[in-house]
Amino acid sequence: MPAVPETALKKRKRDEAWAAKKAAAAAEAKAHAEKNSKEIFKRAEKYVKEYRDQEADLVRLKRDARAKGGFYVEPEAKLMFVMRLRGLNDLHPQTRKVLQLMRLRQIHNGIFLRVNKATINMLKKVEPYVMFGYPNLKTVKELIYKRGYGKVNKQRVPLTDNAIIEKALGDKGIICVEDLVHEIYTVGPHFTACSNFLWPFKLSAPLGGMTKKRLHYIEGGEAGNREDKINALVRRMN
Repeated sequence: MPAVPETALKKRKRDEAWAAKKAAAAAEAKAHAEKNSKEIFKRAEKYVKEYRDQEADLVRLKRDARAKGGFYVEPEAKLMFVMRLRGLNDLHPQTRKVLQLMRLRQIHNGIFLRVNKATINMLKKVEPYVMFGYPNLKTVKELIYKRGYGKVNKQRVPLTDNAIIEKALGDKGIICVEDLVHEIYTVGPHFTACSNFLWPFKLSAPLGGMTKKRLHYIEGGEAGNREDKINALVRRMN
């Protein structure tokens, strides 16, 4: 029998070690996923109950107000979805900088923002170049599930597995997509980390086209704040 070269033996030994290490990691990941699956299911059920209770409370408060001859004013929105509307032509350097800070570098890019004085002041500077509004739960879910990508090592990674989310946000108690949706929709304490983890959404051109980009929404155009009407627009673009 001819002797096996030393390099071939080393390569075989290295490949066997790699295969064993890979198999051990896969088994560990599978066991961890099975352990987490029950916890994820419980959390999802809890969130569904919370959303239904909120809707029931809203209906009850509106009915009570109507019965007393008044009307119920809903609390101000805490979450905003902002999309880039126009390109680079005739763009002021300050406007360009604000759009870069918002990570809106391309047309039809979108991000979630917390509604506060700072974000409103920033939006005032770039209002002719963006369209924004207050998304509902269905819009948040559809965007994250259908168009959601995470930022992992500065790379755009599709959210195909809860392990990706757990690895990036597990230290904040967020281990699955439902946790991510809940944190964004309720603007929770870790909203900033979750928003930064989500890569800016890349939406398609709206079905049926647009009207006039240079006019404000209240003038029959597209730019500016469209409040809850943003949900219908996202449906056309998602």
